[in-house]
Amino acid sequence: MPKEGRQIIGRKEGDTIVVYQAFNPNIAKYAVEHQRFGGPHYSFNRMSWIKPEFLWMMYRAGWAAKENQQQILAISLPAVHLKTILGQATMSSYDKELFATQEAWKFELDKTEVRLQWDPDHDAFGNKVERKAIQIGMKGELLKKFCSEWITGIEDITDFVKKEHQKLMIGGITELDVPYEEVLKLNDIIIEKRIGISVD
Repeated sequence: MPKEGRQIIGRKEGDTIVVYQAFNPNIAKYAVEHQRFGGPHYSFNRMSWIKPEFLWMMYRAGWAAKENQQQILAISLPAVHLKTILGQATMSSYDKELFATQEAWKFELDKTEVRLQWDPDHDAFGNKVERKAIQIGMKGELLKKFCSEWITGIEDITDFVKKEHQKLMIGGITELDVPYEEVLKLNDIIIEKRIGISVD
C-alpha cells in the first residue's frame, strides 16, 4: 500500500467494489432484509457517506462502538456506478490545486449532489498515518439511485468486525484478518484530476 498521497484503497470483486457504511440497528436491519436502503428510519434528506477502505471505516465507527454506528454494512457497488458518483464529486473544502478560485469551487459545490473528503488515514489501532483516505457523501436524486437501484448486495459484517477488534486488542496487528484491499484504479484522467488522485 502507498505510504502517502491520495489513492482510493478498497476491495474489488470482479466488476464490483465493496464500500462500507455504519448505521443504527433499525436502518441496518431494513437494509439487509430488503437489500436496499429506506424504511421509516432512513432519511433521504441528509447526506450519506460511503467509505471504500475497511480500516478507515473501523476508525470512524470505533469498530462498531459509536452511537448510531453500531452496525457495519458491506455494500457491493458495481465499479461503473462508483465512477459515476466520483465523476460528479466536488471536494468539501477548497483546494487551490483543483480550483483556480474559491468562487469556482463554491459554484461546483453548490450544484453537485456528491461531496468528497480526503482525510488522514489511520492504522488498525487508530494512529494517524501519512496516507489520505477517501470518503464520499451523496444526497438528492443520486443518493436515491445509490440506495434503491445501484447496490447489488448488502451484508451486515458487525459480528466479524467485533471479533477482529477483540483479536486486535488481545493479540495485536499480526492476529488481524481484514479484507484484502488494493489501490483501485479508475483509468479515467478526468475523474482522477477532479478528485485530486495522486499522480505516480
